[in-house]
Amino acid sequence: MTKIFAHRGSAGTHPENTMAAFKEAERIGADGIELDVHLTKDNQIAVIHDKTVDRTTNGTGDVGIHTLEELKKLDAGSHYAKKFNEETIPALTDVFSWMQGNTLELNIELKNVTVDYPGFEERLLEEIQRFELKDRIIFSSFNHDSLKKINELDSEIECAILYLEKLYKPWEYAKTLGAKGLHPHHPNTSEDMVKEAQRQGFPVRVYTINDEKVLEKFIRAGCEAIITDYPEKALQIRKRIEEKVRGKK
Repeated sequence: MTKIFAHRGSAGTHPENTMAAFKEAERIGADGIELDVHLTKDNQIAVIHDKTVDRTTNGTGDVGIHTLEELKKLDAGSHYAKKFNEETIPALTDVFSWMQGNTLELNIELKNVTVDYPGFEERLLEEIQRFELKDRIIFSSFNHDSLKKINELDSEIECAILYLEKLYKPWEYAKTLGAKGLHPHHPNTSEDMVKEAQRQGFPVRVYTINDEKVLEKFIRAGCEAIITDYPEKALQIRKRIEEKVRGKK
């Protein structure tokens, strides 16, 4: 069964990377959530997509010039809708605390692609160990050096390469990093690649799919997971496909 991961939480219906979006994903029955992390001025891990706070909050400037306390004072919901004006930027530990009450998987995307965060990987692993969540975490990033470092620090946690373009036998490249999963961009991903990669033992989680026909295509292809802004819609499509399959038996 293809798992449904809520991209930045249920980002199509709630402000991205907020607890409201994550809780909505849990409410509708998603299998997991995907979120993004940056490091703050005081060495804390903040959940936010962009390098700056400008697009998704009422603040300005890079995430890394703010302390976590300063970030938490910003409005991270009104950009989506006024009713979410009390939503703030969560700390990753806020998400981890919430996860103690559910069974969701968590895909953490490291956003240290255009900015360098010394000790970032160590801080992430430290918090995961503290909350005992190792078996529910998947790391992904376009910074493949960072994934290699995580694998060297703790090879038990799954790392998955994020990539945009078509790669020849991407599972072979992933092996050189110690990565165990593939997170390709859906327009450049074929059903044959999905099937062969997973035959090679590399789960494929395709991002970010919102179109119904494309969702159906990759669910039928047997992807390990689909990452989507609209997890409720994806779950409905998955249920419809499963019912058709059962009806043929």
